[in-house]
Amino acid sequence: MPIGPPKPFHFLASIQEVVDGPALAEKARRAESLGYHALVVPDHLIEQLSPVVAMTWIAQATERLRVAAFVFNNDLRHPAVLAQDLASLDVLSGGRLDVAMGAGWNRPEYDAIGLPFDRTPVRQDRLVEAIAILKGAFGASPFSFGGEHYTITDYDGQPKPVQKPHPPFLIGGGGRRTLELAGRQAQIVGLAPRIANERADPTSLTVPATLEKLDWVRAAAGDRFADLELNVYPSTTDVSVTDHALAEARDLAARLAGRTTVDVSAEDLFESPHIFIGSLGELEAKFVRQREELGISSIMVGELGPLDSLVERLAGT
Repeated sequence: MPIGPPKPFHFLASIQEVVDGPALAEKARRAESLGYHALVVPDHLIEQLSPVVAMTWIAQATERLRVAAFVFNNDLRHPAVLAQDLASLDVLSGGRLDVAMGAGWNRPEYDAIGLPFDRTPVRQDRLVEAIAILKGAFGASPFSFGGEHYTITDYDGQPKPVQKPHPPFLIGGGGRRTLELAGRQAQIVGLAPRIANERADPTSLTVPATLEKLDWVRAAAGDRFADLELNVYPSTTDVSVTDHALAEARDLAARLAGRTTVDVSAEDLFESPHIFIGSLGELEAKFVRQREELGISSIMVGELGPLDSLVERLAGT
């Protein structure tokens, strides 16, 4: 598959535990010193810091590090309210914000707060409308929007972000419709496996499935595909730095076989862009290979620690 010239590696780390302000600032400065591109915060109603608040603290503690959620659940906030929060953060950080959005997927969180968990197409429709509203609010003049889920009338979002015409958007997903949206509207496309619900498909972790997703993105993006940044993250299991990678991949394949009726091989998992198991040398070779063969240059590695030395060596190259 023709990919074009390789883009520099951008590594993202995540902050998931609840820590106090000085500890979060220390983690942020450490990430910056190691060459991480961004420190990101999940968006779940679990034991974690609020993403907008944590992102603001991270930006205040650093000078170059970018900030983002990974990723905002669109259903938890009205897009016009989120636009004001994010534009304010872009102003306060001097233009270091990425806007990362998803349609929401974790039903127990919806049930816990009495929020209807609509069918996937409905949540995807809301995300499409929300992206339009965010971009409208970031724009230079008042705008109106009439959709099935949101109505905006002659609204001039304030403040305006520093980055023009708007901060980069990361849109992530594993299904065709969301990835086509990302191809049309995002600057960063998050490639995700489809393993989080009753229709879990472990084969979506594999390289052939990733190639299919890239075909969807390419068709939707058209001429802008070459400018897109492609992102992956570890899924199904934590990052594991080990000299026994294939044995761990066999154990993971066995665990997945007990969850679904579809099997994947240990070799498929070892090669998967979403499985980070191996020695530092094996993982470095894997990241370089998947950039060459798949065009993936943005990698969220999870929490700081296991891959710091690899990130320090590869970041920006």
